Amino acid sequence: MHVCAAGRLYGPVPKVLIIGYGNTLRGDDAFGPRVAELLRETEIAASIEILSLHQLTPELMDTLSRADLAIFLDAAAAGEPGAIAERKLDPNARSSAGFTHHATPEALLAGARILYGRAAEGVLISVAGADFSFGADLSPAVAARVEEAAALTRRLIAAATPDTAANRPPGSSERTPSLG
Repeated sequence: MHVCAAGRLYGPVPKVLIIGYGNTLRGDDAFGPRVAELLRETEIAASIEILSLHQLTPELMDTLSRADLAIFLDAAAAGEPGAIAERKLDPNARSSAGFTHHATPEALLAGARILYGRAAEGVLISVAGADFSFGADLSPAVAARVEEAAALTRRLIAAATPDTAANRPPGSSERTPSLG
């Protein structure tokens, strides 16, 4: 995948885009990137792109317009610590965040639809955090849910892409030989 100066991606278009986002130096806010990194170790199909980001930015709209499914992984400040929630995203929902410091998944999907004429189907998988203070460690309640969130993400991938690693027997792979 190559990125030009304008931020537009060139190369294979992902069928599934996974975006784990959050501050990896603020405790449980690192949940999204941690799950994304765990998935990166196992999901190797060319039809899946996995991003681990500090925050969501408007530049993601282009890729969101070309993917079929976007799975967002994030920590939530509200709720019982460790509780996992899965929510289908509505790009038509009004977002009060706009495009200031904190873009929302819905706002990015809506922007993709407005700018590019289409947007991926979106799903948010979140876990309620217990501790967002400075530090690189997840709280025990959130750390215990990383694998469960990865498994939920794999089920969503399997439903969207029958040819991915999520649907192959253990030990098999679809890696393309290197030309280097």
